[in-house]
Amino acid sequence: MTLTVAIVGRPNVGKSTLFNRLVGRRLALVDDKPGVTRDRREGEASLGDLEFRVIDTAGLDDADTESLGGRMRRQTEMAITGADVCLFMIDARAGITPLDRHFASLVRRSGAAVILVANKCEGKAGEPGLYDAFSLGLGEPVALSAEHGEGTSDLYAALKAFSEANGAEAGARPGRERKTVPVADTLLEPGEDGDEEADLGPDRPMRVAIVGRPNAGKSTLINKLLGEERLLTGPEAGITRDSISVDWQWRGQPIKLFDTAGLRRQARVVEKLEKLSVSDALRAIRFAEVVILTIDATQPFEKQDLQIADLVAREGRALVIAVNKWDLVEDAQKTKRFLEEECERLLPQVRGVALITVSALAGKGLDRLIAATLEAYAAWNRRVPTAALNRWLAEALERHSPPAARGRRIKLRYMTQAKARPPTFIVFCSRPEELPEAYTRYLINGLREAFDLPAVPIRLQLRKGRNPYAEK
Repeated sequence: MTLTVAIVGRPNVGKSTLFNRLVGRRLALVDDKPGVTRDRREGEASLGDLEFRVIDTAGLDDADTESLGGRMRRQTEMAITGADVCLFMIDARAGITPLDRHFASLVRRSGAAVILVANKCEGKAGEPGLYDAFSLGLGEPVALSAEHGEGTSDLYAALKAFSEANGAEAGARPGRERKTVPVADTLLEPGEDGDEEADLGPDRPMRVAIVGRPNAGKSTLINKLLGEERLLTGPEAGITRDSISVDWQWRGQPIKLFDTAGLRRQARVVEKLEKLSVSDALRAIRFAEVVILTIDATQPFEKQDLQIADLVAREGRALVIAVNKWDLVEDAQKTKRFLEEECERLLPQVRGVALITVSALAGKGLDRLIAATLEAYAAWNRRVPTAALNRWLAEALERHSPPAARGRRIKLRYMTQAKARPPTFIVFCSRPEELPEAYTRYLINGLREAFDLPAVPIRLQLRKGRNPYAEK
């Protein structure tokens, strides 16, 4: 059974730094500002020959239950419940604080197995705090420097001893059916470039990123799909910072859902931490296969919504629009008709995109949303036979031939599909540089309609040359 290890402690003791060292990459956001981590994030870690799943958690804080800090603490308590062993981390340079004592007592009462870790022990400045750590009653502390990698052999020994002593029980605790892992560790499998063509199978999850402006309801939507409060939510805008992924199944189909930080206008993103969060969200878009753009039904198609949709199209990802908070709309039929007209007018680059009305809070419309996501994925992977393409091209030319350029007619001779994900077509013609952009749009719109390619960006490349198969 795979050992599950949760790193817990008060804010700013170095939990995310240790998480990054154990997984071997800079996955968790790290900053000098306390409270950077809010949601649980997980990764596959290794120390020597010991492999285990590690959970980075929000810093334990003595806050009101319904406050943001209190909700973050609940997420950490859930991680403790689901772990085989907790690494209770303190800052040896700061010494033992009242918060350390308070939460050490909480961890003891939970009944979880605990390994005490005294971080920032490089040099002599951490020695007093290391000795004070014995007073927590959690056993002998492991002296560590997560930033410099000192003391990891002692941590290995402690985890190895626990793993060998409890191997039969490891993994037996509840809450293990669904894995959650950090976005950067799951976007690509080894050797993938993000554009490799592949069909969904029983073991291959479809990668779906949930994006949108702050407070559009992205985390609430994912929680409702999962059927549990897995992600931190609340009325405050900008709660989500890291891009967190969750493995999930819908009617037997494996899906990897990515929750992302809210994307504001670039001019408003000034703090370093928010820039890191936005960068993480953009990575999720870049390596997802389908992107669900979540917009607020009470403030639909704001400029930022349109910019996000355009970004998704430029990255070549399939798109579905979820109009959230639909339960707040009074005249649903009239509003839906208005939104469809606005979508057609404002987003011509993804003509035919599915516009699904949902209420994440009430759980309405979610089946239709996932069904539309699977349809968009199928279109994104679609391949059109070359013979059918050229029959269509001949009909398109007969309906509307390309305009003459400088008195000479442009000849479109042959068409083929270079690849899918997204659908990419090549047209061989006599003078590609002189074919008007309007005619290119005519061809793209015709392809979209003729071969059922809604909601996906279509790439059309023009090349000079003759039909490469004419003499074969």
